[in-house]
Amino acid sequence: MALFRCEEMALYQLFLQSEAAYNCVGEMGEIGLVQFRDMNPDVNAFQRKFVNEVRRCEEMERKLRFIEKEVKKEAHINIPNNVPDLKQVPAAREMNELDNQLEKLENELRELLSNQEQLQKNFLELTELKQVLLRTSIFFQEADSTRFAAAARDDREHEEGEALLDVEGGASGGVAGGGTNKLGVVAGVIKRELLGAFERVLWRVCRGNVFLKHADIEEPLTDPTTGDSLLKCVFIVFFQGEQLGNRVKKICEGFRATLYPCPEQTAERREMLKGVEARIADLQVVLDQTLSHRTRVLESAAANLPLWFVKVRKIKSIYHTLNLFQVSQKYLQVQCWIPITDIPKIQAALDKGTSDAGSSVPSVLSQVPTKEQPPTFNRTNKFTEGFQTIIDAYGVSSYREMNPMPFTVITFPFLFAVMFGDCGHGLIMALFAGLLIWKEKDIIAAKSKNEIFMMFFGGRYLIFLMGVFSIYTGILYNDLFSKSMNIFGSQWAIPQDVAKTLAGYSDNTDTVELDPKDSFKDKAPYPFGLDPIWQVADNKLDFLNSFKMKLSVILGVMHMLFGVVLSLLNHTYFRKPLNVIAEFIPQVLFLGGLFGYLVFMIIYKWFAFDYTNSASAPQLLITFTDMFMLSAPDDELYSGQYTVQVIILLVGVACVPWMLFVKPTVLYMRHRNPAAVKGQRSNLPHQCLAVEMGQLMDNSLPLLTLAVFLKLRNNRVNRFCCFTAIRPAGG
Repeated sequence: MALFRCEEMALYQLFLQSEAAYNCVGEMGEIGLVQFRDMNPDVNAFQRKFVNEVRRCEEMERKLRFIEKEVKKEAHINIPNNVPDLKQVPAAREMNELDNQLEKLENELRELLSNQEQLQKNFLELTELKQVLLRTSIFFQEADSTRFAAAARDDREHEEGEALLDVEGGASGGVAGGGTNKLGVVAGVIKRELLGAFERVLWRVCRGNVFLKHADIEEPLTDPTTGDSLLKCVFIVFFQGEQLGNRVKKICEGFRATLYPCPEQTAERREMLKGVEARIADLQVVLDQTLSHRTRVLESAAANLPLWFVKVRKIKSIYHTLNLFQVSQKYLQVQCWIPITDIPKIQAALDKGTSDAGSSVPSVLSQVPTKEQPPTFNRTNKFTEGFQTIIDAYGVSSYREMNPMPFTVITFPFLFAVMFGDCGHGLIMALFAGLLIWKEKDIIAAKSKNEIFMMFFGGRYLIFLMGVFSIYTGILYNDLFSKSMNIFGSQWAIPQDVAKTLAGYSDNTDTVELDPKDSFKDKAPYPFGLDPIWQVADNKLDFLNSFKMKLSVILGVMHMLFGVVLSLLNHTYFRKPLNVIAEFIPQVLFLGGLFGYLVFMIIYKWFAFDYTNSASAPQLLITFTDMFMLSAPDDELYSGQYTVQVIILLVGVACVPWMLFVKPTVLYMRHRNPAAVKGQRSNLPHQCLAVEMGQLMDNSLPLLTLAVFLKLRNNRVNRFCCFTAIRPAGG
């Protein structure tokens, strides 16, 4: 009966030795059948016993995320998708070893990252300096040619041209017309998108007393901090006077332009360029070696990364669970809910954990009598997991209530198919789900992190059944990709007189009405499903909408009535006759009397009328409306219909106050007279302890030990215990 109801749960008290607590909790965690209760609800989360271990695990998770982030930066390094299935519980000492290993790896990676960033920064500066030296040489050559071309201008323009363009001989010490005024030069690199604004600000602040030349750097540069591509350009600014030079430098600083030295003489620039190129070559060798070493470290870390994640998360889960225990000097105590059928598995796990820890004192697991409602645990497998997820999405049933999941295995995909109803699309769904089922072992081993795909994979059996039922209903609706199939041949035929009439029509849009008395072959229906001739009929939608609506009403009422019947099983199981009288009976009368009567009329009309007398058939919608209006039907479906409908309506109206007021009134009376309720509940503790005593006697445990144990826990329960211990076996 575990399939139709949740597992029977019992509250147990667990005593663990301090040395074996970690291993025992780890073994129980591998089974996953225990729900622990928090024994320290009033203790702050930061004041619990194992909070330091949990923090260390969180710190290790942070280190692992940092390592994973660095690995993902390298496109050629792949993290294995097949997460190892670590069945063995990580030893407690592995936490220190793993922490030290991750600490060492993180420090090494951070040092490599810092060195790489510094090297890339130096490489960027040298590359920019090289570009400045190359571009400024071109600027100076252009300045020389411009100086000779400007000799034909008037005297003032000639003097200004000589002062601004005689750069080679006087960039720092050139003299215009034998004067003493010197030109200053500022060269550097700026982002390409800031060049326009930079040029405008220079012109406005310096009032046009500067000369700016620039050239783009064709190859994109790399930002050493972010790794993004940078588009920059080289610029050189000529100015006159120290005050103007300070303004230019401040503007460059505001636009975050990088300034570089620019020698005056050509020979000095060439010598400096050779030195820069040599340094770039040496730096490139060091940078390649650093990247190669970093790649080797990351490849080694990527191979172990999934295993480290699993270990750290398991260790963290164990210590997080241990924080729920009451901790003393020698043992740890906790209460937990366990399925009764899995007690041997839990005991075996405790024994294994105690043995692995090397402890000589076994763990103690004892059942605790309680009146609390246990949690609901529905055991599932790979087939029923998807259906149970749908049920839990609407609400988890109470303890030991009927679990509708077994019925949903059929009803959910079937009702979907009634709505979907296309055998072509259903075949595609079934093939897709069948492929997932066929490859399920490989997909599970791959441990995909794609949430959307894993959602489909989790419901693979549900999708498969939806596809199979859709194929069935699609054949029933005679629908294949919205096209009709003529498998058995239509049962409709055109009579000869109608055929002659059609032959005289000149317009192909003209239609004729076929009478079933003359056009229906052998008076027999289509062998299976819908006759294909309805696809070309003008009244196709009228017929199909009516048919599918009536079919939906029948299936919907049956589905709701089935749910009400399941509630009866719950009422009888929990021995609640009040719910049967005040809920189930009026619900069945109301639902079956009103909507069940509608279903009866639909089916009765199908059998009572055919093409010979269908013209006199009453409209069910009008009939059902007249029923609530207490109006006599114009065309009776059967004799005595009006009397039956009045009785059904009166019963339905009476069920409304029956459902609303009977149960609250009875509960209120019980609340006013608690003595009767107390008398009914007086046997409950005795029955619970009697069951416990029977189990203890079967296990041949001393009754005195039980009495002392219960007395230490609760003196009030001890009276029942002593009474039970001295009762005769048949008393």
